[in-house]
Amino acid sequence: MSAVIEQRDPGASPQLLGQGDEARALLFDGAGETSLATYFAQVRGLAALLPVGRYAINLCEDRYRFLVAFGAAALRGQTTLLPSSRAPAVIDEVRARYPDSYCLGEQAFDDAPPHYWRLPDTLPAREGPAPAIAEDALVAIGFTSGSTGCPKPHPKTWGAFRTSTAANLAALRHLWTDGTLPHLVATVPPQHMYGMEMSVLLPLLGGMAVHAERPFFPGDVARALQQAAAPRVLVTTPVHLRALIESGIALPPLAGIVSATAPLLQALAATAESRFGCEVREVFGSTETCVIATRRTASEEAWRLQPGVRLSPQPDGTLVHAAHLDAPVTLADLVELDGDDRFLLRGRNADLLEIAGKRASLGDLTRKLLSIPGVEDGVVFQMDDGDAAGVRRIAALAVAPALDEAQILRHLQRGLDPVFLPRPLLRVDALPRNETGKLPRDALLALLRGRVQ
Repeated sequence: MSAVIEQRDPGASPQLLGQGDEARALLFDGAGETSLATYFAQVRGLAALLPVGRYAINLCEDRYRFLVAFGAAALRGQTTLLPSSRAPAVIDEVRARYPDSYCLGEQAFDDAPPHYWRLPDTLPAREGPAPAIAEDALVAIGFTSGSTGCPKPHPKTWGAFRTSTAANLAALRHLWTDGTLPHLVATVPPQHMYGMEMSVLLPLLGGMAVHAERPFFPGDVARALQQAAAPRVLVTTPVHLRALIESGIALPPLAGIVSATAPLLQALAATAESRFGCEVREVFGSTETCVIATRRTASEEAWRLQPGVRLSPQPDGTLVHAAHLDAPVTLADLVELDGDDRFLLRGRNADLLEIAGKRASLGDLTRKLLSIPGVEDGVVFQMDDGDAAGVRRIAALAVAPALDEAQILRHLQRGLDPVFLPRPLLRVDALPRNETGKLPRDALLALLRGRVQ
């Protein structure tokens, strides 16, 4: 059995793994609440059992077990790897990049990943001081989603997470009453950076409690929210939000809804605010930067920057300066500054189209597709192959049970220049969204090729 290592660099300043009174609730579910003190004891207990390794790939489905495994790995001086997907091929790719790694989770897989370590059914507890992690400890490496290409790694230190979490807390605090802390229900997995920020770091460092599960269907979301104490905050995605609205299901009173992972249409945000009687706060960020801005999408087009964040527009994107970043990060997003702390998003460099001297963006084309009555989901994207002049073709996939392809194209023709009409446009039963609602490019191309063959 390996000894527990509190921090990697004895000279660095250690900071507690969790903030607040140890008697406070960190987690809740239908069985009740779990305190921060219990969490600390189980982190210490699990840390003493973890295998030797420099990196751990946390595959836990249960959010609390993810929290315990994340804390235990950090306490042991191990870095948690956060792949963009838990698909076996993606896990294999990450393990190939980081050979000194192992996988851990609570599941009993029929075909377990290589070097898989299963958490005990009963989490061990161990007495000791509150776990503390060095500010400069590398606690996580997040990977981009692959929606625009090959996933890339982005390291995160404990100090950087603490700084970005403080900014997130300040930006969202107005959603709940002063002096109270909300109970969170999240439909996104903790392995995604948005899920990590909102459902792991905010509960650990912001004093909140989070539901142990990751509800998917509207009925599951409603049940989890019923188990939460007021004020309640739902952390979700546009896909889940649309499903909640269309289901007609009743939710208990909410203090607020937070949305990310895909652009939130203003009409959808406004409908959600009216339907659920609370503010919908959209957050803007990336694996590279974490959250850097927020807006109330139902009534605002401009984004408000988080404290300590500054943008520098570039010809091919935007340079992000932030207190939690060791160095500026370039994003492909194109912005128009509106004063010192606000900006308008003008698309992504990779989304810009220029055909026959005319310009458009894939994001705007997708918004037009989604605005068609009867289109439940859809996306417009460029294919890899081009025509004789080298211009890459535009394709679209649409989920529209009551429409056919010709009807969808006729709707698009009313507001689009003919050179930007997607061909092929195919109606499909569902888009290949991953568990956070994103659309990996290779999955889109595979679906398209499978349908046109």
